[in-house]
Amino acid sequence: MTTAPPLIGRELTSPPTDGISNLTFSNHSDNLLVSSWDKTVRLYDASTDVLRGEFVHGGAVLDCCFQDDFIGFSGCADHTVRRLVFNNEKEEILGKHDAPVRCVEYSNATGQVITGSWDKTLKCWDPRGAGGEQSHLVGTYHQPERVYSLSCVGHRLVVATAGRKVNVYDLRNMTRPEQQRTSSLKYQTRCVRCYPNGTGYALSSVEGRVAMEFFDLSEAGQSKKYAFKCHRQSEDGKDVVYSVNAIAFHPIHGTFATGGSDGFVNVWDGNNKKRLYQYAKYPSSISAISFSRDGGLLAVASSYTFDEGEKPHEPDSIFVRNVNEVEVKPKPKTLPNPTT
Repeated sequence: MTTAPPLIGRELTSPPTDGISNLTFSNHSDNLLVSSWDKTVRLYDASTDVLRGEFVHGGAVLDCCFQDDFIGFSGCADHTVRRLVFNNEKEEILGKHDAPVRCVEYSNATGQVITGSWDKTLKCWDPRGAGGEQSHLVGTYHQPERVYSLSCVGHRLVVATAGRKVNVYDLRNMTRPEQQRTSSLKYQTRCVRCYPNGTGYALSSVEGRVAMEFFDLSEAGQSKKYAFKCHRQSEDGKDVVYSVNAIAFHPIHGTFATGGSDGFVNVWDGNNKKRLYQYAKYPSSISAISFSRDGGLLAVASSYTFDEGEKPHEPDSIFVRNVNEVEVKPKPKTLPNPTT
């Protein structure tokens, strides 16, 4: 008789040995790319728990993303942007920033790699260049502050920086932002993720809130935006507030999950403004989450995010759980029975 999987999912073997900065599924398979403060980028087959490859960098790796199943990109604290080819173990430095590279995204629409750094710049790179930074660098775009989070959908790019600033770009014309905004949340931005349908973005803060924003600047468009509290607990009669570190949209249903420093992952129906599900508590803070391409798997990084400084904490771990439709599918609105 086989034992049932734990409520929090299967734990992957050979996890990173330090904080997990990001994890993300491929758009084509169950391959999972993981970056860590232990200077590594690892490629797993999440469905079979096989470590398929690993690259070691010269500093902590702060972000990673896929180009395709076996090619990824990384942003590193040693200021480098790297292209990683796992099936032949080749690594190429596309170029550098002047400070640690906090975020890296790959745009399927343009074929470019987009990086954001604490040097207050955004850079676009063409990975198809012949070699050397000048052949890869497409452009450098100055930001109001250090870049904390990036997300793109189609030709739209959202850049969240320190100082609660948000710039929205059209990747086809990067000369200036389409929109320059200030976060509607009062505290530091932690994560931004675009809606899969391209109409807006979700933005989370260190103070247990998520804002649902829309690109349409008309009065009707802006009337849809709202914010909500989450990842809060009542302890000894006090409301304890946790950072919302991660947001991931379900690729089929358009619902989304949030991961917080309270160790919980919640699933939300943004259209109906309801929480659909809360998973069992994980051993540590949730630093990153990702749904697989068909939404059937959810990868969770349980990894202390140092909200309370240096202290003893649970080992950094990656869990992969099967997603049941009831957890992520919006519930139909129930209409009152008409009076007879």
